[in-house]
Amino acid sequence: MSKVLIVSDSHGLTKELEVLRKRHLDEVDLLIHCGDSQLMPDEQAISGYLTVRGNCDFGEGYPMEVISEVSDRKFFITHGHRYSVKTSLRVLNNKAQEVNADIVCYGHSHLLAADMIKGRLFINPGSIRLPRERLEKTYVILDLLPDKIKMAVFESNGREITDMAREFILKE
Repeated sequence: MSKVLIVSDSHGLTKELEVLRKRHLDEVDLLIHCGDSQLMPDEQAISGYLTVRGNCDFGEGYPMEVISEVSDRKFFITHGHRYSVKTSLRVLNNKAQEVNADIVCYGHSHLLAADMIKGRLFINPGSIRLPRERLEKTYVILDLLPDKIKMAVFESNGREITDMAREFILKE
C-alpha cells in the first residue's frame, strides 16, 4: 500500500509547497507536481516533488511528461496543455492508452476533477493558488490499496473536503 500526493498550478508559491511536503512527509510515498510551479528545479520549495513542465514554466529543467510506477500502478504525469484538457480528456485518454497508464495526473485547467475513463483514473488536483469553479485551493492524496484507490481532497490549509472523497476500482 502506498499513498501519493498530487498538486498542480502553484504558480510561484513556495511556502505552501514546503508546508505540504512537511505535513505529509511521513504518510506519502510520492509527491507529484503537475506543472506550472513557476519555480526553478533547484529551488528548495519544489525539492522532493516529481515535477513536469507546464505552459508557465520556462527553461528546460523539467520534463514535459513522466511515467512512474507506484505499488504496481503506472502513473502518467503531464501538465495537460499539450493534450487540450480544457476542452476534453479525449486526446489525453489516447495518450494514456498508448502508454498503458493506470492513473493519469494532470493540471492546467485549475479545475479539481476525478474521472474514470475506460478503467483508467484521471486526476486533476485543482490549484493551490488560483482554483477555478470553487473557492478551495486544493490538492489530492491517493491511497493505493490492492483492490481499489481511495481519493482524499484537501484544502491547502490541510482541511479535508470530506464530501469530495471517492473510491475507484481500476481495470483488470
